[in-house]
Amino acid sequence: MKLINRIRSIPISYRMPLIVALLMVAVSAAISERVLDRLSRTQERFLDGLAQTYLDGLSSAVLPAVLRADVWEVFDALDRSASSYGALAPLETIVTGADGRVLAASDPGRIAAYSELPDGFVDRYGPGLVTIDETSMTGFTRRELVYQGLPIGTIHATFNVAHLFAERREILITLLVTNGALAALFSLGGFLLVRRMIGPMRVLESHMRAAANGTAEPISPGEFPSRNPEVASLFRGYNALVHAERERADLAMRLAEEEKVASLGRLASGMAHEINNPLGGLFNALDTLKKHGSTPGVRTTSINLIERGLQGIREVVEAALANYRPERSARPISPTDLEDVRLLLRPELRRRRQRLAWTVEWSDQGELPIKSAPVRQAILNLLLNASAVTMEDGEIGLAARVSSGELSIEIHDQGPGFPEDIAGILVDDDPGPALRAGGGLGLWMVRRVVDDLRGEVRVGEKPEGGTVVTLILPFPAEERRADAA
Repeated sequence: MKLINRIRSIPISYRMPLIVALLMVAVSAAISERVLDRLSRTQERFLDGLAQTYLDGLSSAVLPAVLRADVWEVFDALDRSASSYGALAPLETIVTGADGRVLAASDPGRIAAYSELPDGFVDRYGPGLVTIDETSMTGFTRRELVYQGLPIGTIHATFNVAHLFAERREILITLLVTNGALAALFSLGGFLLVRRMIGPMRVLESHMRAAANGTAEPISPGEFPSRNPEVASLFRGYNALVHAERERADLAMRLAEEEKVASLGRLASGMAHEINNPLGGLFNALDTLKKHGSTPGVRTTSINLIERGLQGIREVVEAALANYRPERSARPISPTDLEDVRLLLRPELRRRRQRLAWTVEWSDQGELPIKSAPVRQAILNLLLNASAVTMEDGEIGLAARVSSGELSIEIHDQGPGFPEDIAGILVDDDPGPALRAGGGLGLWMVRRVVDDLRGEVRVGEKPEGGTVVTLILPFPAEERRADAA
């Protein structure tokens, strides 16, 4: 398995030529084996033919002498046959009589007449006409001498077959060199061909890697292959995908800005109402001062009223500035930030005659190591969404608590519940078709805030009806370690 994984990890531009080379080696080995097998069979048939001819001629020459047991005539026939059959390259020939004793041998100094055959001499023959000993590179054959149906002797012949093995070796070397050269040539050709074929795929790969890193760029027309319409069509499809993604991202950003502007408009309308109410009282107090300012009690009362009105206006303005001023985005969150959100939400709740259940259980811990501005925006978006789906005279709520190195913020409403595709914007890996259709952009902004803070969103339902959205925002790693210590 590890070997297979390693092979798969090799780039295809190298893997394909390697496969071609291995296939060529396998094919070459099979062809070489078949050629050598055919050659050996041809040589064996040729050798059998030569041996048959040699034995036929020799048996005709020595048969009368064997009948007469004439040793010198048999030896003379053996001497003359050695020069007549040079192609067979006979090494030794022995003629024995009916009793198995030697009548004559081509080398009488080694095997004398009327002697017994050496031990194991007869056992070296195989079932065929010719038996080859590859160790000594010699061949053995014999022929029974028969006269009128009766055996009268035997011819034993030994000959040299080294030239046959030399021929096989030369052919094997030729095959190896030829097949090796062809394998190298085909491998090089395969490498160049595969490199040329996957060249456009490398272009597409580089653009897709760039797109994965957030910089999707279309493929320029100069990089389109002119002679490969399939790849050109693939490039055009990729470019269309990039353009469509850019248009979708631009549309989503525009819609998100519109959603933000709409939310800001609702808040501005509520803040204007919050400011207009104390302004009316302030003008009344000024009129009172103009008419009765000389009276100490009236003057004190009017001044106190003006001070409280201005204090309320300042609180509303500061809350709005804190929520939308970008330079304060890195400030740690504190309970005051939630109170600002509560103040900004008050006009919308008063307009819809709704109640707000508010629970913050970390007032004694002060600031937390989480960026305040994005969390404020996410909470405000969720509370405005909860207010929008809750009926008039209904109730929405917020509960914030700190435990185990994380901030948990739970927001609930009394609405009909999230549709599945809208809830998927908060919890699914893919925001889904709802976002691509331009819906749920406020929730998408919440999802982006939570993802940037490496948090988690949970969506559930209340037993008595309504939806519960919980934001789990962990502290940074160093803060969690310090808290655990």
